[in-house]
Amino acid sequence: MRKPSKESELSTEPIGQNLIKLISNVCFSVFVLSVLIFTAIAITYQPPDPWLESAPSLTKLFTQTENATFKTDDSIIKTGEDLLSAPAPATPPALSPTPSDLAATPPAIAATPPALSATSPAMSATPPTLSATPPAMAATPPTLSATPPAMVALPPIVAATPPGSAALAAASPALAVNSVAETMIEKSKEKTSNSSLKSECEKLKAVNCSDPRLLLAVKKFNLKTFKSIVFLEYQTPVNGTKPDECDVFWRFRNRKEKSWRKYRDFRRFQFGISENCTYKVMHTGPWHSGINARLPRIRPNTTRSSGGTWKPKLAPSIRDEEINDTIPTLGSEMNFRKGKYLYYARGGDYCKGMNQYLWSFLCGLGEAMYLNRTFVMDLNLCLSATYSSTNKDEEGKDFRFYFDFEHLKETVSVVGESEFLRDWKKWDKGHKRKVPVKKVKTHKVTPMQLKKDKSTIIWRQFDGPEPENYWYRVCEGQAAKYIHRPWHAIWKSKRLMNIVTEISGRMDWDFDALHVVRGEKARNKQLWPHLDSDTSPEAILAKVKEMVQPWRNLYIATNEPFYNYFDNLRSHYKVHLLDDYKELWSDTSEWYNETAMLNNGKPVEFDGYMRVAVDTEVLYRSKIRVETFYNLTKDCKDGINTC
Repeated sequence: MRKPSKESELSTEPIGQNLIKLISNVCFSVFVLSVLIFTAIAITYQPPDPWLESAPSLTKLFTQTENATFKTDDSIIKTGEDLLSAPAPATPPALSPTPSDLAATPPAIAATPPALSATSPAMSATPPTLSATPPAMAATPPTLSATPPAMVALPPIVAATPPGSAALAAASPALAVNSVAETMIEKSKEKTSNSSLKSECEKLKAVNCSDPRLLLAVKKFNLKTFKSIVFLEYQTPVNGTKPDECDVFWRFRNRKEKSWRKYRDFRRFQFGISENCTYKVMHTGPWHSGINARLPRIRPNTTRSSGGTWKPKLAPSIRDEEINDTIPTLGSEMNFRKGKYLYYARGGDYCKGMNQYLWSFLCGLGEAMYLNRTFVMDLNLCLSATYSSTNKDEEGKDFRFYFDFEHLKETVSVVGESEFLRDWKKWDKGHKRKVPVKKVKTHKVTPMQLKKDKSTIIWRQFDGPEPENYWYRVCEGQAAKYIHRPWHAIWKSKRLMNIVTEISGRMDWDFDALHVVRGEKARNKQLWPHLDSDTSPEAILAKVKEMVQPWRNLYIATNEPFYNYFDNLRSHYKVHLLDDYKELWSDTSEWYNETAMLNNGKPVEFDGYMRVAVDTEVLYRSKIRVETFYNLTKDCKDGINTC
């Protein structure tokens, strides 16, 4: 056989090497091309949820006509105190509250601003996590309840800091408070029993409300009975109406609320004496039954106005001394002159939805924090027709009707607009040298450009046409990287939260909840083809039976206006609706009195936004929660093909 010559071997080697090089080059080219394609997709891709998109996308959403293919949930309203946790919707197998039932992630609420719609602040929205874009909003987080109705989901989580340092500080310790309380009770019990002689057993024939051992019995009973609340302090019990009764007052906080706010309850207890000479609770009254232990009533007197007419006398009530929402003042003229202020003139956001208002307001507040200035705040709001009973925009509303102004002013530096303008005018009138003012006429002047400005007042003016005159335009573009909206500064009004606490307390904090969304969505068959039938009384009853045990307290948060719509459930559950508690905002209520005082003695309507806020918060305090778009229907929350 003929052997290959050296010449032929040399001629074949370059071909093999070239082939290997060619294959390597092709593979490397494919890899580079794949990387370029992936990079291009990553840069150009925009998620379907507009609250996760860029600021220009939000601008487009606010200014465009309503898009029939995109509907946001406006039945839940979230604010800063709701950002951390909320119970998850119920699952069919769960017939009793389990840890998963109490899990703290509200559906579709992740980190967007709370939607503030007219259903219930708690029911309007919970925002998806947002950095520079508005959180999805649904009745105070950011979920924005105060951002445009489309934002009614949840407030965005701001700057990697949890909502409210104070709230967070109180949140984790709260979990251990009751265990600590049990230890303290046992120690106090030992001291009391050791110090008391056996001979005193004979003396313990009648109930002595001032006896420390009686209060210990109440504390122990409360810890075993009301496991969903944290007890913070007690007052010495007082006599009831019978010899064996005592009225006890205490302050507490719900475990699911992440704020530091305290609430109060006073109940009547009936006591007996056990064989070992200790007090035992025989019976306890309902919410606020211990009327002898409550704080003294404040009875405002009738006064004659300048016109000679008598102002109506407010109904007597127990005032919540925990609320301090007085408007801060600047004090002396020198204090005014030494300060630095950011003043936003009224823009196109006025009378827009509450969600857009919050989105814009927090933009201004964030810029003031970035510039290290005091924000000049107009406490007058215009309530959108969405939440109004007259279906018209209503001016003259007070910020304090809806939000916790005390927490706001403790979290960020703010001053009332009327006080600020008065001091400004007074200074200019009494001094030749006027206050240095820098007027900014367009939102295109960025906060970064104003960072080193030395003027006492930076006055942003919004005189252009919509949408150029929206406050939130200031936080678009590059500014979004520097301005962080302080969602943690926005909490729902303590007055509204007192109503939430009263409703929950009347159910002894042991209830499940049903969230039913109907209204316009149920009538729109194109976007929600099955919602109407899936939320019919018969369908609701069949579904709830699978998730909630019979004869439980069932609170129904809904925008269904027909009160008797849920009568089918009453034969199986103890049904509670918001309208069952109308006396909590009637003309004899604490809420009515205090809001009237804020409104110069004029009555304040319990409007749609307030209803949504209260509904939302009661909903979040339930043990099992049945949701419309997670349990009752397979329709998508925001319309067809949006799941």
